Amino acid sequence: MIVKEVIGNINSYPAAESKTKDWVALENEALAKRVHHLNTSGGEVSVRLAPGKHLHVGDILAETEDSLVVVDVLPEDVLVISPDSINQMGVIAHELGNRHLPAQFIDDTMVVQFDYLIEKLLGDKEIAFERQQIKMPHPFRHIGHSHDH
Repeated sequence: MIVKEVIGNINSYPAAESKTKDWVALENEALAKRVHHLNTSGGEVSVRLAPGKHLHVGDILAETEDSLVVVDVLPEDVLVISPDSINQMGVIAHELGNRHLPAQFIDDTMVVQFDYLIEKLLGDKEIAFERQQIKMPHPFRHIGHSHDH
């Protein structure tokens, strides 16, 4: 089966409640890609989205009479950072920015992909953090950067 566009998202799809879900789990970073070759319980699915499009958690790739093929993500090895002051937030934001390390924010916490050097830095600076396995809703993206002006 070849999928060229997403049918909808399970969070707002009317038929979602009454159908069996065939979950297809991707690595977080793979969500940003347009082309995928996936195995579901019902067979293979090739996804070829238009330029500028990518997958999201909960996207429905295919529908049959009684089931939906739905995108999920695998848990990601991350550091959940909980600074206890604006000063600590500034320090860690500066350090992560210097390393061009992408971060996401969930509620009042900063989340970055696990890196042993960042783990050591957080310990050295006495900034509270936990290493966790979390299903991240969005891919970590490196933003292009140049020091040329």
